[in-house]
Amino acid sequence: MSWLTEYVRPKIRGLLKREVPDNLWTTCESCSQMVLVRDLERSLKVCPHCGHHMRALANERLAWTFDDGVYTKIELPKVPVDPLEFRDRKRYTERLKDARTKTQLDEAMVVAHGKLGGRDAVVAVMAFEFLTGTMGAALGEAFVAACRLAVLQRAPLVVFTASGGARMQEGMISLMQMPRTTIGVQMLREAALPYIVVLTDPTTGGVSASFAMLGDVQIAEPKALIGFAGPRVIQDTVRETLPEGFQRAEYLRDHGMIDMVVPRKDLRETLIRVSGLLGARTTPLPAELPVLNAALA
Repeated sequence: MSWLTEYVRPKIRGLLKREVPDNLWTTCESCSQMVLVRDLERSLKVCPHCGHHMRALANERLAWTFDDGVYTKIELPKVPVDPLEFRDRKRYTERLKDARTKTQLDEAMVVAHGKLGGRDAVVAVMAFEFLTGTMGAALGEAFVAACRLAVLQRAPLVVFTASGGARMQEGMISLMQMPRTTIGVQMLREAALPYIVVLTDPTTGGVSASFAMLGDVQIAEPKALIGFAGPRVIQDTVRETLPEGFQRAEYLRDHGMIDMVVPRKDLRETLIRVSGLLGARTTPLPAELPVLNAALA
């Protein structure tokens, strides 16, 4: 009996067992169906069973957007690290170090330039994978840098938002980025350049209360959560049952808060069409741009 159990059975199992990589399959968080990772990559991280748009990495967004996936990242301005010397369960500096090691990113926004439909374009992508895309001083500087680059290149600016809001480890400094990024948008207005915002899941807090909702055209991915406070917080505050789909992309479109809801597979062509329709003014810049020369100096 021991010969059968200790030798024959393991031998048979060894012959039948096939090596399967751990990362071959993933599970859709919406419908719980198993999906081949390679099929998911082909579909731009959209579930083939239910159409759920999974969260994408910042570098994936850039590759999907630019012509042939070719782009050049810019070096972002440096800011003081941990100005408040903040600490909760861990030091803020340790959290930043862990996030940078895990994501291989310096901050929660990546800025790049390249061709979009054959025309110059600047694209800024918020990285939700970096501390849930929270907005601190570094992100504010990155956004302003993207605005300046768009002005210098006479190119439209496309911003993909995904954020949990302000970065509380930076306190008031984080909240100050709301008016600062708004000034960056005004700089684009003065230069008569298109500013297109793509709202992805989730876009909340101080980001939604500032530059995320100031686009010339507001586009959202299907069923993206967009709002300031979460639905549960609002429901507990007003003590009323919220409408079905409240704060989702389709609800906001139907109530005039955004312009369109576009599936990810159609997003690149939509951006090419919209940026082409808005166009970039070819006349020289005015001699003086108050926002560019004064407020952001």
